Amino acid sequence: MTFEQAFDRLIGHEGEFTDDPKDRGNWTTGIIGKGTCKGTKFGISAMTYPDLDIKNLSLDQAKVIYKRDWWDKLNADSLDAAVVFQVWDFAINAGMGTAKRKLQKSVGMAEDGIIGPLTLKAIQKADLNDLLMKFNAERLNHYTSLSTWPRYGKTWTRRVAKQLVYGAMDN
Repeated sequence: MTFEQAFDRLIGHEGEFTDDPKDRGNWTTGIIGKGTCKGTKFGISAMTYPDLDIKNLSLDQAKVIYKRDWWDKLNADSLDAAVVFQVWDFAINAGMGTAKRKLQKSVGMAEDGIIGPLTLKAIQKADLNDLLMKFNAERLNHYTSLSTWPRYGKTWTRRVAKQLVYGAMDN
């Protein structure tokens, strides 16, 4: 899985500009009703990038941000091709720390949020089908624990369903 392939997939469900005032990601402070509701575009949110002109963000700018701040910081090139998009997509949707901890939990490692040599070794030893299923189960468990589940749960569930299809294709 290359960054280019992952980015093309991601943009398939991280769409155009939205400024839903009930989505905390659209607010510059990450708190609904505080700061400025600047929105989200291509999955790049005002909460994460409060100084960015979200509405006028180009696809090429989003691509640079995703490579620099997400793919590279996840150390994605060190992950198995069948796992990398799963973790990267969840990191973008729920936060880097959450995705890393859920990956670690899926392979029975301490959830410290550091994908180091021990976690990488555990990932390599894991049966890929089992890992993909456990990781996506952790993802669903995370989503259902959020207070925003009633509002966004259907969309998140569809996203995980798509991830399961990608997992089957990539494994």
